[in-house]
Amino acid sequence: MKVTFPHMGSAWIPVRGILRDLDVEVIVPPPTTRRTVELGVRHSPECACFPLKLNLGNFMEAYESGADTILMGGGTGPCRFGYYAQVHREILQDLGYDFRMVVLEPPRGHIGELLEKIRFITGGQPLGRIWRALRLGWNKFQAIDTVEREVFRVRAREKIRGSASMVFQRGLEMIDEARSVEETWASVRRCLDLLERIPQDEDVEPLRVGVVGEIYMIAEPAANLNVLERLGSMGIEVDRAVMIGDWIRQHLLLDALRLRRKKDPVKEAAKPYLGHFVGGEGLETIGNSVLYARRGHDGIVHIMPFTCMPEIVARSLLPEVSADYDIPVLTLVLDEHAGEAGIVTRLEAFVDLLQRRKEQRRSCC
Repeated sequence: MKVTFPHMGSAWIPVRGILRDLDVEVIVPPPTTRRTVELGVRHSPECACFPLKLNLGNFMEAYESGADTILMGGGTGPCRFGYYAQVHREILQDLGYDFRMVVLEPPRGHIGELLEKIRFITGGQPLGRIWRALRLGWNKFQAIDTVEREVFRVRAREKIRGSASMVFQRGLEMIDEARSVEETWASVRRCLDLLERIPQDEDVEPLRVGVVGEIYMIAEPAANLNVLERLGSMGIEVDRAVMIGDWIRQHLLLDALRLRRKKDPVKEAAKPYLGHFVGGEGLETIGNSVLYARRGHDGIVHIMPFTCMPEIVARSLLPEVSADYDIPVLTLVLDEHAGEAGIVTRLEAFVDLLQRRKEQRRSCC
């Protein structure tokens, strides 16, 4: 069995770490390129959202590298992600690809089914060993989030552009190479030390921008045309609403153990505008936008795939949040037709707007 999975930002590192620790042969899809996009678009329904198309391209390229089993997440609620796996299975079968599809559904308080599917993938490994591997993967998710948050801070202040990104790539390599929890956090300490050594302009007070939207589009640079790094290179301190480690903690670990907080601050913040679950990260997009405004952020960038239903709902409500809290919001709706030049132009105009607002407020005070 040679297992592959969708390429989503840096998530492949912890997933490969888990499977490698369980002696499962892993085929990581090649990084998403124009060819990946073209393959997925050519064989997907025209109105399918961009992540479905990119995932399909990932699977086709992984098959070329020898993969025969797909590890895919499932979902609940109105978001179409819940039946991505079935759509992918049908398309791949029609194209003659011989894949097994293993779908890991959110536990919703029933972790037994999830563990059984993991045991199937790992050839019946004992639960103790599976637990150790999952613990390692969980720590790698947390490690990547820890480093990336510091990268967002340093990137906005670095004197030599690109320094933080280079350290981040080295940090990801070290976390990937780590074979234990202790080695993982030693890699984090080393990476944070390297980031601290980067020459920074401590007199700079960078603009702060919250990034909200659909998790895949935020996490995968190839899908969002590297918007987060571009903002950092413009001197913007990015605050990403949905980090993958946090998402797993909320939607997998706490759900599995039925330990979700009764009063979630994000949901409470969203209530005046959206009081119920609409699928995906729609509710979180509104709630986090409100929280960013309350914390004094200068602006919000909303990233969504074209035709995404939960984010369409959120997008329709963001103008009201923007007006109530006097905070500019830029929504980027992306698919295979999005162009780099157009995105850069919009980001530059948005940053100019935020800078003028900040200067006007200073002059008034």
